[in-house]
Amino acid sequence: MILELLSIIAPIFVCAALGFAWARTGRPYDQALITTLIMDIGAPCLVFSELVSLEVERSVIIQIAGGAIAAMLGFAVLGMLVLRAARLPAHTFLSPLIFTNAGNMGLPLCLFAFGPEGLALAVSFFATMAITHYTAGIWIWSGRLSLAELLRTPLSYAAVMAVWVVATGFSVPVWILNSTELLGGLTIPLMLMTLGVSLSQMKIRRMPRTLALSSLRLGMGFAVGVVLSRWIGLEGVARGVFILECSMPAAVFNYILAQRYQRSPEEVASVVVLSTSMAFVLLPFLLAWIL
Repeated sequence: MILELLSIIAPIFVCAALGFAWARTGRPYDQALITTLIMDIGAPCLVFSELVSLEVERSVIIQIAGGAIAAMLGFAVLGMLVLRAARLPAHTFLSPLIFTNAGNMGLPLCLFAFGPEGLALAVSFFATMAITHYTAGIWIWSGRLSLAELLRTPLSYAAVMAVWVVATGFSVPVWILNSTELLGGLTIPLMLMTLGVSLSQMKIRRMPRTLALSSLRLGMGFAVGVVLSRWIGLEGVARGVFILECSMPAAVFNYILAQRYQRSPEEVASVVVLSTSMAFVLLPFLLAWIL
């Protein structure tokens, strides 16, 4: 069991640590460019290639996507209750409680823990959450709902095309499958390296509050994941993927949006850093329980 857990977690640590060390040594890393390549090319190609190649029942894909929406609603309700009780601004702290790091950490974890099937199911969860983050997430940060942001997101088109292919049974030309699979392959290692670079640039502030919010993100994610996985009838790999994705720390993208809309980015960064650090510590126990 220990060797199995090590084989799952070690690649995550190695890639993230490489990005962390790269940034700490002062070597150039154009984070804006890499993030754009991931979100505009890598992730859309990964979503399309994985979903159209997924050899499981379509109902499971729908369950994972629907479960992701239900989970985000659950996170939103619980997060709002806690933030109101603590008198903390929702426009600053609600998004980090709702949107998990389903991409940078979730995708590789599901790949190494459950293989190609796990990755494909995790992609369904990630795509649903990412699209919601670009719409409802922007609304939380800015106070306005912009469909233009959704229309500018290549991930949205990739998801729609993949759903159409799966629904109609359309035979995708091999050259398109090979091309999207090749381009999608750059996503996971770049995500992990970018995670490491991002963590190297963030600092923890207001430890007691940050610790409370980070604990809420992780504890709430696990609890909601377990409850919803039973409620919607997920089993086996699908259940493990769903609980893992729900239990991930706050997404790094929250920090980027906090900077864009000037919503206390230092404090949001603190939640991202601490929840990610705590997640790394808790991962062996979480995986041992799931597996």
